[in-house]
Amino acid sequence: MDERIRQIEGEISARGLRVGLIASRFNDFIVDRLVDGAVTTLQEHGAEPADIVCVRVPGAFEIPVAASRMATSKRFDAIVALACVIRGATPHFDYVSNEASSGLARVSLEHEIALGFGVLTCDTLEQAIERSGSKAGNKGIDAALTAIRMASVLRQLAG
Repeated sequence: MDERIRQIEGEISARGLRVGLIASRFNDFIVDRLVDGAVTTLQEHGAEPADIVCVRVPGAFEIPVAASRMATSKRFDAIVALACVIRGATPHFDYVSNEASSGLARVSLEHEIALGFGVLTCDTLEQAIERSGSKAGNKGIDAALTAIRMASVLRQLAG
C-alpha cells in the first residue's frame, strides 16, 4: 500500500479498555473454557480485572438483550459474547444460532460498539471441545482479540 495513505487498523492493547463479557450458562463446561481464554487474553493485553465484567445468562438466545443493555449503559468499550450451541435432532439449534448471531450483529451496528463473537455453533460435542481449547484453539481468545482490535479501530475512526 502507498505509504502516503493513512491506514487504520486495530491495535492489540486492552489497556484502559472496559470490557463486558456475556457468557451462556448452557453448556457451561465448554463456555467456561471460552471465558477463561477470553479473560486471560484481555489481561495479557493490558486489561485490568476491575475493567472486566462477566454477566452470565441462561443461554445463547438471551445474549443479545444483555449485550444491548451493556451497550446502552455506555459503561463498556467492547463486548465479548461467549456461548456454545450444539446441534440436536430438532430445528431448535437453527433458531437459537440465528437469533443469537443476528441479535448481536444488530447490537453492534445500532450502538456502534466493538463486539467479539465467540458463540460456537457446532454439530457435535467433539467440535465444541476442539474449539474451546484443544485442536482448533480457543474461540474465546479469538473473540477477545477481535473485541480489542475493533475497539481500537472505532476509537481511531471517532478521533
